[in-house]
Amino acid sequence: MSPDSGPAASPRPSGPPPSNLPSRFDAVDLVRAKRDGGELTDEEIRWLIDAYVAGTVPDEQVAALLMAIYWRGMSPRERDSLTLAIVASGEVMDLSGLSRSSVDKHSTGGVGDKVSLVLAPLVASLGAAVPQLSGRGLGHTGGTLDKLEAIPGWRSQLTTTEILDQLESVGCVICAAGASLAPADRKLYALRDVTGTIESVPLIASSIMSKKIAEGTSALVLDVKVGSGAFMTERSRAAELAVAMVEIGRSANMKVAALLTAMDVPLGRAVGNAVEVAEAVETLEGHGPDDLVAVTVALAEVMLELAGLPGDPRQALQNGSALAVWRAMVRAQGGDPDAPLPRAVVVEPVLAERDGYLARLEARSVGVAAWRLGAGRAKKEDPVLASAGVRCLVKPGEPVTKGQPVLELHTDDPARLERAKEALRGALEVTAEAPGGAPGPIVIERVG
Repeated sequence: MSPDSGPAASPRPSGPPPSNLPSRFDAVDLVRAKRDGGELTDEEIRWLIDAYVAGTVPDEQVAALLMAIYWRGMSPRERDSLTLAIVASGEVMDLSGLSRSSVDKHSTGGVGDKVSLVLAPLVASLGAAVPQLSGRGLGHTGGTLDKLEAIPGWRSQLTTTEILDQLESVGCVICAAGASLAPADRKLYALRDVTGTIESVPLIASSIMSKKIAEGTSALVLDVKVGSGAFMTERSRAAELAVAMVEIGRSANMKVAALLTAMDVPLGRAVGNAVEVAEAVETLEGHGPDDLVAVTVALAEVMLELAGLPGDPRQALQNGSALAVWRAMVRAQGGDPDAPLPRAVVVEPVLAERDGYLARLEARSVGVAAWRLGAGRAKKEDPVLASAGVRCLVKPGEPVTKGQPVLELHTDDPARLERAKEALRGALEVTAEAPGGAPGPIVIERVG
């Protein structure tokens, strides 16, 4: 990521500079306190984060603290204090000069989740400023920036001045976060990744919310995915994370709500990079898949509510206004909305083995297959193939005949096909009878 040092970034909150802090506390004492189930004070947490960013507290001591937090948890006060200390480690964008109300959305990630590509221009077309600072994919879930980089010429690196100008003129921006926003989070996340502490709910919540608070938006809607293709596979854990993030947002005087949405089946019919961009454009043209439209509209309605704006998201998808904002956003970031998207050199179908109805299409397996085809990465440094991915030609509940293509595997490297097929073994189930009962709701619950 490139430094984001435009004039609209405000300085970190006042307080002693990191170089003055190390003598005030002993990191080992803080580790012991948390190890033994104690609570750290706000001052101790702020000191630790500042000292860690300054390099006066080493990785091994913070790693020990992260493991203690993993096992002992954090009180809501500690969690909120940690989040604000991470925010204070860098700059905070100032969106107060915009003529539009600002509102953003964050997703915890899923398979085929191209909602941001549709949602940002949709909500912007109804009068909001939507600053989507996004990331890249890792593992079986895709990254918004990877998808958009399939568009010829499109660029993710913008200065703060460019972000503000685009929010004012276009209404939305999707780009990488600048290096000056919440730098402590990058250090902590890298350490969590190698110490097995990623799954801690307070650490997840503080990581997500610190970046959103630093972004400067006044309102935020969280899309917390639940199911086999999501990071949180259990509803109770997803709800716990949603509540934690809503509470953190409120402690920072942000309007926040969360929706728990289903992620047992890929969202829409495209999983990958260019194939998801194509499906997002189809949705903006008014004929997207029902499940993708349902999630996008539900999130848009809550975003407009929090921003205090009227408007009908479904109508904006049908009348072309959201599509016009999408095209303006792509152009503003150097892309050509009319340029052909990359197409895979190799396209191979996965065929139904019997007549009947598709009863199950397991999201995680499809995500892993797309990853192995080249759409994702195992390490953040890995390249991705823009053309790679999976198209879901049949979704659960729909009829199939023996030999009918159910999925299409897209890649530029035929050597990748076999491992992708391995990932799909057992992921599809065809039954003689149609699945009984109505499918579960795509939007499960609202928090906040």
